[in-house]
Amino acid sequence: MARHRPAKPFTRVRIPSLALILISVPLPAVAKARDFSGIKPKKKCCRSKPRCRRCPLVLHKVHKAELRGISGKDLDKVFKRARKS
Repeated sequence: MARHRPAKPFTRVRIPSLALILISVPLPAVAKARDFSGIKPKKKCCRSKPRCRRCPLVLHKVHKAELRGISGKDLDKVFKRARKS
């Protein structure tokens, strides 16, 4: 006769962190630079052409431009130029 293991009283439930929730928000089809102010960059750049929207280099250049006071359409131009590089 085989013995059965007793059932576990509790099961582990994984709760997604806030960072994963921010990343999982769907991005608009036409990306604007101002939409990326709260997005977490990827861990490593893939160096593809054009660079992806979550590339650390792209988000760093957009953030630096924001700190210099650039906004609106000029910030979108910085974003497009950063993706081309």
